[in-house]
Amino acid sequence: MIWDELEVNLNQLAVDGLRRQKLTLDTPCGPVVIVGGRKLITFCSNDYLGLANHPSIIAAVREAAERWGVGSGASHIVSGHFRPHEELEERLRSFVERERALYFTTGYMANLAVVPTLVKRNDAIFSDRLNHASLIDAALLARSEHIRFPHCDIASLAKCLERSRARRKLILTDAVFSMEGDLAPLPDLFTLAERFDAWLLVDDAHGFGVLGSGGRGSISYYGLPPSPRLILMGTLGKAAGVSGAFVAGDRRVIDWITQKARPYIFTTASSPLIAAALLASIELIEKGESLRTHLRYLICRLQDKLFGLPWRILPSTTAIQPLMIGENKSAMQISDRLFKNGFWVPAIRPPTVPNGTARLRISLSAAHNEAQIDALIRALYECAADGLL
Repeated sequence: MIWDELEVNLNQLAVDGLRRQKLTLDTPCGPVVIVGGRKLITFCSNDYLGLANHPSIIAAVREAAERWGVGSGASHIVSGHFRPHEELEERLRSFVERERALYFTTGYMANLAVVPTLVKRNDAIFSDRLNHASLIDAALLARSEHIRFPHCDIASLAKCLERSRARRKLILTDAVFSMEGDLAPLPDLFTLAERFDAWLLVDDAHGFGVLGSGGRGSISYYGLPPSPRLILMGTLGKAAGVSGAFVAGDRRVIDWITQKARPYIFTTASSPLIAAALLASIELIEKGESLRTHLRYLICRLQDKLFGLPWRILPSTTAIQPLMIGENKSAMQISDRLFKNGFWVPAIRPPTVPNGTARLRISLSAAHNEAQIDALIRALYECAADGLL
């Protein structure tokens, strides 16, 4: 029976150290949470600026709920597009200095919407091998030729583009890679897009709010010029502290996505109170240089103090700090020990990362303090001293 086969497969995941478990939080998102009655310092949230529980955003939600209610009732193109949605898209457009912006319920949905709308069967997609799953799935959904180039290998990508005879070309990349913490070489990618007449879609999930002038993201960080071929996707549930995503770029591109993207057209719009919350969040991001400065300090402190461990800390300058362990069971043992000692640091295993590269993904936030970082460092050295290798 198929149910018996599923049971066997689930058991095998557990044996291989690959079975995932959901944990339930009994407190709001923050640097300290309670799970199952246990108080934990958490290093697994993408709330990079500590805005998820900010009083100004909470106040904006309360006010919006009183004025606009909770549900939207329909898709954006029917009757679900409220004034806060419109104001949010205009604010995002202005903030990232693009011609137009379009709000989506999630970043995954945004990528699934954009890629198949821009390219079809006779076109070609060129995707960094370490791109997020949403970009990979979007490429598969487009049914275009899908060419995956080695991670951040500009020379290899150039050769692939040069050989291609596709009608349209689309380069896909994360801006900050979610499991490595490194930055894509966006200026080089943009140069290739110009040279080979390709679109460049940048998924800035982990850069928006943190990098660039006023937290405008990775494109601002690199100083890339406005261009019709440059498309930005930014998520709003990480540094922005709320939920959703947006796509910004040339007005014609955004208009085409609005007209043709099935995940946008056939989805009920998110609550207008979420849009109101995001309007408050963007104000905090723009004025949040002290938060970004503190976050950079914590990143440097962690990097400096972890080099004495038997595990390799990747050279990331972002809030994502991966500690390479290797084997799945070892990563799980260390993660479990940290959990018992009051630290929530997730073990990332295949298929999220390649076999043999299981790691601890330490996510830092401006809401952390120096004492919490130092406590984690001590706990990691204790794990190493106890032989958890």
